[in-house]
Amino acid sequence: MNAYWKTNLKYLGILLPIWFTVSLGFGVLLVDQLDTIRLGGFKLGFWFAQQGAIYVFVILIFVYAFLMNRLDAKEKVRQRS
Repeated sequence: MNAYWKTNLKYLGILLPIWFTVSLGFGVLLVDQLDTIRLGGFKLGFWFAQQGAIYVFVILIFVYAFLMNRLDAKEKVRQRS
């Protein structure tokens, strides 16, 4: 079970910095540089601040669920009912 939690923490250690980079980095800190690029008629910095960070967050939730389901199957973790 110790390997299970190490792997879980590894997944979190990868996915959380991605979330942080997209939400704070792209949406706040790098907004001026990203605003030079347009996406669908909107400045890319504005898009990340308003919608992009949310899309990435939802994608990361699905990626985490997929990875954890695969890890559960590998470690034969039973689901409580």
